[in-house]
Amino acid sequence: MISIQGLSYFIGGRALYENASLHIKPKDKIGLIGLNGKGKSTLLRIIDGEYQLDAGSISKSNDTSIGFLNQDHLSYQSDESILSVTMEAFKDAVKLQREIDHILKTLETDYDDKLVERLSKYQEKFEVLGGYSIQAKAEEVLEGIGFKTSDLQRPLAEFSGGWRMRVMLAKLLLEKPSLLMLDEPTNHLDLPSIKWLENYLWNYEGAFIIVSHDRQFLDNTTNKTVEVALNDLIVYEGNYSFYLEEKELRKEIQKNAFENQQQKIRQTERFIERFRAKSTKARQVQSKVKSLDRMDMIEDVVDENASINFRFQVKRESGRFPVEIEHVSKSYGTLDILKDANIRIEKGDKIALLGANGKGKSTLLRIIGGDEEHEGECKIGYNVIPAFYAQHQLESLQEDNEILEEMKQAGSEKTEQELRNLLGCFLFSGDDVLKKIKVLSGGEKSRVALAKTLLTEANFLLLDEPTNHLDFISENILINALNQYEGTFLIVSHNRHFVSKTANKIWYIEDQQVKEYPGSYSEYEYWLEKNNGVQDAVEPKKKKEKKANTKPKSSESEKKLKKLHSELNQAEKEVQTVEEQIKLKEEELAQPEVYGNPERLEAAQNEYAQLKTTKETAQENWERIFMLIDDMETP
Repeated sequence: MISIQGLSYFIGGRALYENASLHIKPKDKIGLIGLNGKGKSTLLRIIDGEYQLDAGSISKSNDTSIGFLNQDHLSYQSDESILSVTMEAFKDAVKLQREIDHILKTLETDYDDKLVERLSKYQEKFEVLGGYSIQAKAEEVLEGIGFKTSDLQRPLAEFSGGWRMRVMLAKLLLEKPSLLMLDEPTNHLDLPSIKWLENYLWNYEGAFIIVSHDRQFLDNTTNKTVEVALNDLIVYEGNYSFYLEEKELRKEIQKNAFENQQQKIRQTERFIERFRAKSTKARQVQSKVKSLDRMDMIEDVVDENASINFRFQVKRESGRFPVEIEHVSKSYGTLDILKDANIRIEKGDKIALLGANGKGKSTLLRIIGGDEEHEGECKIGYNVIPAFYAQHQLESLQEDNEILEEMKQAGSEKTEQELRNLLGCFLFSGDDVLKKIKVLSGGEKSRVALAKTLLTEANFLLLDEPTNHLDFISENILINALNQYEGTFLIVSHNRHFVSKTANKIWYIEDQQVKEYPGSYSEYEYWLEKNNGVQDAVEPKKKKEKKANTKPKSSESEKKLKKLHSELNQAEKEVQTVEEQIKLKEEELAQPEVYGNPERLEAAQNEYAQLKTTKETAQENWERIFMLIDDMETP
């Protein structure tokens, strides 16, 4: 579909790519990874044709269409409703609809047989284009990525940049280009929307490339990983977890090869040194010298897992309860966010606040941080020293300051060497600490702001989406820092890997109340699944009470329920079987000998369509049995 050969691209004399190559096939689901500043977004812009190569070539098949979602869409403006903007994805059908509406309006006052004939042709073509279902499709995608039904007729201009980005994502998904390119699509999505997008992408019929720092998102959507490293594109035939395992294996092989070569070099050099002065060995010595000169040197493995060598201390210990929320209420106009909420944080809690956007997560953080007016009382406990990190902290950095100077002005009274040690933990070493803030990337600014937050020696941290713009190494640094942090923290994050590695309690907002799950994220997810995967599920205690109050069933009802459960298990196996068949068929469709042969391709596509129909039937059967069981078990 797309072939990149000998790609070279330079910025100000610095090579981002040198003689790199990549082949993108029609069904590839690619995760594009690498450190910030290595050229991931640049590669997408090169493929899109925005940037020109310094050397090499890109060839595309004639029927290849490209859709590109990037951060530029944050500034897109329109007075049209978000539904109308999204439906622009169906431009042919929308244009035809306007023609049909115009003819209908004309016919109201001026009947004409030719117009009626044209109307009939337009309506037939409109139906072929699926015009009567495009609005439903647009609504489904918009609601899937987090918009309420009541939002769909609101003008795009009323929404913030992050929400406008969602509209552009919805439009792009509906256009269904043969190659979809998404640059950090989860940065502006909440967890329910991310899970919806994962499912959509996994079933996407074309190819896509995703730049993302969300490990679980990559694992759940991709089947190939391309790493940008050493000015090259390194391909791994699997998702991110496969990449980690395969890379470790490659590193082990490279390490062994490096050590073997070094041993050979040492032995050769010893031979040369020992027999250099002996005339009888002169020819052999010369041969050994030449062999060293001709040797292709193997590079040693570079450890990319930066470790924390700076102890993040707290100035003093807090009391038992750093925060107590009592009868707190918060509304925006007629919208109730919190209503008579009560909860408290214990010293040592590592809490992740999860849930859909609009539930009030950031509002709650601002209430606790003292930046949001509210009813009720939010008590800050004895000896508590809070520190608040949010994305707006990046804007408060002094653009003309050097990084080291910015850290000195934080007022920690630490020595320059201690500050350099801290910055080294956040990947700023040597002369990097003398860079001006204004030349830093978004990820680098995030690291500086996080370092300043941890420098405060606060014993209570409030962190709002701290992993946005961080690459995997930077994220690992933050995870390590928080795991050895002796204080208490509350984080809002949609990054499931980050939450699973840092939190020991989960908070969520339901019915304007702040509720707690006393366990890790993996335990919380398992509990959600047992509650039918609903975010606003009942608490475990209430679930038990509900079960205890269930009316006794007759023996006949119990037999029927047992039979239904057996049928449900069988139906679930049927769905899994056809899903496996679909996956195998997708792999077959991606093979060159299939998509390059029109007859085989047509046959395979027909079989694929039949499997899709079979899957829908099996899922409907599963849902029917599930609903029967649910009706019988509900008191």
